[in-house]
Amino acid sequence: MKIIPHSKSLELFPFMELAGEVAKQATCKRSKCGSIIVKNGKVIGSGFNSPPGNLESERRCTCDKKTLDFKVTDKTCCIHAEQRAIMDALKNHPNEIEYSRLYFARLSESGEIEFSGEPYCTICSKMALDTGIKEFVLYRKEGICIYDTEEYNSFSFAYKNHI
Repeated sequence: MKIIPHSKSLELFPFMELAGEVAKQATCKRSKCGSIIVKNGKVIGSGFNSPPGNLESERRCTCDKKTLDFKVTDKTCCIHAEQRAIMDALKNHPNEIEYSRLYFARLSESGEIEFSGEPYCTICSKMALDTGIKEFVLYRKEGICIYDTEEYNSFSFAYKNHI
């Protein structure tokens, strides 16, 4: 992982802001997240979290997650922002996704980009790794953190093992 201190992240922060703008489209009732995928300074994919197909009938935000079968490991009803961004890039720029960089942003209740925690989503980390995305970028307290996608995937699985 490479940490770019906030004071030196001026060239990266506009991409984080753009991921934050995409997050404003999220319809999830629990958190507003956005992702963009960038290759050579150009956005090739974007996505936000919301129920599959943006269908209100697929919303399960208020269901008791404890009632779900143990095989249901992803307890959210939403398609993740990262998943949507990857699908968007594969659909519209399939030849450019390899060696690209994925930026992820989560918004606070006031609509500001908030700091991310540790990598933990193995669904998104595996998908990013499998599609050839080179780097995964989070806005963290210590700065903008750039992870090699394989490293991000390993951290995500390590986090899951501590739950």
